[in-house]
Amino acid sequence: MTTIYDVAKRAGVSPATVSRALSGARGVSEATRQRVLAVAQELQYSPNYIARSLKKRQTNTIALIISDITNPFFTTLARGVEDKASEHGFNTIFCNTDEDPRVEAAYVELMLRRQVDGLLISSCSDGRSLSLLSRRDVPVVLVDRKVKSSSWDCVVGDSEYGAYVLTKHLIEVHGKRKIAIISGPLVLSTSRERVEGYTRALKEAGVTPREEWIFIGTYKEDFGYQATRRLLEYGPSVEAIFAGNNVIAVGAIRAARELGVRVPEDLALVTFDDFDLVSTLFPFLTAAKQPAYTMGTLAVEMLLERIRGEKIRERREVVLRPEIIIRRSCGCHADS
Repeated sequence: MTTIYDVAKRAGVSPATVSRALSGARGVSEATRQRVLAVAQELQYSPNYIARSLKKRQTNTIALIISDITNPFFTTLARGVEDKASEHGFNTIFCNTDEDPRVEAAYVELMLRRQVDGLLISSCSDGRSLSLLSRRDVPVVLVDRKVKSSSWDCVVGDSEYGAYVLTKHLIEVHGKRKIAIISGPLVLSTSRERVEGYTRALKEAGVTPREEWIFIGTYKEDFGYQATRRLLEYGPSVEAIFAGNNVIAVGAIRAARELGVRVPEDLALVTFDDFDLVSTLFPFLTAAKQPAYTMGTLAVEMLLERIRGEKIRERREVVLRPEIIIRRSCGCHADS
């Protein structure tokens, strides 16, 4: 019976290169891929992936469970995951929970039944839907969001820092004192940390955050829209808004325009996360831009180390600081 080693010897490459070429993984030149395919056909080599996975107890598949694939942040993160996984000969299954813990729990159960080698999860809950994983021997790495009392590795952004710097910029550079925040549910670590950074900046400036300025809901455009309308129509006069993410910021801008409130002339706006393509064509939003692609690649590297059984005893936490990008929405360069 022809083996992968026979194909590798005839093609003049390593068995790993043969595996990547036949699976369609990246990292193999087209010329090499065609040579391997020709040799495999000549030798009538047909890899039995099912038998191989049973023998190795490995499927060379990982899952990425994220909360909102329509958010450009998660789209970029997913691309980083796919690129890095493919580089190592792994396939990626993408699961979108739409910020629903029940859907998240269902996907976790499905991926376990599919016998994926590991999971990357941006959880939309406090981890209750992930309790099943704690009883199973499957590697897990958290991305973007931490989970309370978790022993899993994680790769996250520094949300507290980003929110603190953006709010401080509104206060110190533009003299804003009445600053509202619109963010996601406090059950999520990103939301808690962004509220903490916002609050710290205000208190350092001698400003007591008012309850009417704080809107906690979802990381959705509609919530940003509804909260901004309520702020501008019924609440105390605000001078600026800190949006918990870019999608909320879009909703805020839409509401302001409908009410005839100009950004930044009448209302300053800053946000977490950025729109790469949009910002290139129309640089407007002042934002804390997280390295989403890098977050994805680092998470895969950490997960593969666990899958390979490398001796890593302690939980690892990587915190990536966002880049603060100053544009027009806060009031800077407003005349440009």
